Amino acid sequence: MPQYWTRLRKSLGFVALTMPMFVPFGMRKAFRRLAFLCGLLLFGGCVAIACSAYLLRDIQAYPESPQFENGRFRNPVPRPPLNFWNNPKLMWTFFFDKPAGTVPQQAIPVIRLTQADLLNAADNSVFRLGHSTLLFKINGKFWLTDPVFAERVSPLSWFGPKRFHEVPIALEALPPLEAVILSHNHYDHLDHDAVRQLAGKTRHFIAPLGVGDLLVSRGIPAEKVQQLDWWQGTQVDGLRLIATPAQHFSGRGLRDSDKTLWCSWVIQSGDFRLFFSGDSGYFDGFKTIGDRYGPFDMAFMETGAYDPHWAYVHMLPEQTLQGFKDLRGQWLFPIHNGTFDLSLHAWNDPFERITALAAKHDINLATPKIGAPTRFLAPQAGSAWWRAKP
Repeated sequence: MPQYWTRLRKSLGFVALTMPMFVPFGMRKAFRRLAFLCGLLLFGGCVAIACSAYLLRDIQAYPESPQFENGRFRNPVPRPPLNFWNNPKLMWTFFFDKPAGTVPQQAIPVIRLTQADLLNAADNSVFRLGHSTLLFKINGKFWLTDPVFAERVSPLSWFGPKRFHEVPIALEALPPLEAVILSHNHYDHLDHDAVRQLAGKTRHFIAPLGVGDLLVSRGIPAEKVQQLDWWQGTQVDGLRLIATPAQHFSGRGLRDSDKTLWCSWVIQSGDFRLFFSGDSGYFDGFKTIGDRYGPFDMAFMETGAYDPHWAYVHMLPEQTLQGFKDLRGQWLFPIHNGTFDLSLHAWNDPFERITALAAKHDINLATPKIGAPTRFLAPQAGSAWWRAKP
């Protein structure tokens, strides 16, 4: 199979390089890019269809869920047509003409971690490992959200958004985990290779409907997997986990769109209340969650990969701030940024914008370095590490 992909990739490159010989000189560069884009889309479509066919074998239908309709999950507010795939100019900009600064030019500071560091860390701590991957230490146990340890977030190991920084700790160095908590099945939130490697050291996998089916199909023992619908909860070692709504979508290919559910999470104990947004556009569900389960000691909120073209599924920073207010949070911890190039904004734009907004609205903001510990019941603001000069 790898040889097949290699041959196909070389063939696409050959077409992109040789076809311009029949095109006027002044148009060759543009044509070469266009040919490559067309070939890439064709190739990506083939991969996506193949992935979807494979995945659809293992995903169950959930007609009993209020979120499930006509064979797919849905948001309460209908999704407008996504402008990206219907806008050739936007696609061209995204793939070939991104603004300067979407990828950092200097190394991102990372606090390297060992298993001993984690075992000796204080309870009620959280370590951001990158993007939306958070490692919590609660009552001496460890809990991991949306594990992504791959170099790229893509179905292909050689193509797709590449990681900006090292993961602070290797997978094999992680201590035993009480649970892995998943928000949805997108590649930047569910790294199947990582999940398979974690299976032997993880007691529970907690996921929204359908995502658990994917885990079982990839070799995770069914008895370790719990799947929840919105507003359903489970108790794990004294911790209450409630799957709460999010305004997003799911899919890992072209044919499995919205076949699995997406969610945010409320994490409760007798001592604290936390909120993990997963991915979401801004919607009135934040206020409903805040009314039911708030106030929250800390809210880990998506702040990155946004653009006005797709604000329905990824909040702009101003909307993140409003969602945080709706939740009645005490401290805002921005996530979903600083690790992968998934939009058109500068890589540090999420930090700058949410920092300015938090100062303007007198919001407590935690922005620790990747790998640094944060005590979520006694947090500190952290430094503006993204402004450091090389």
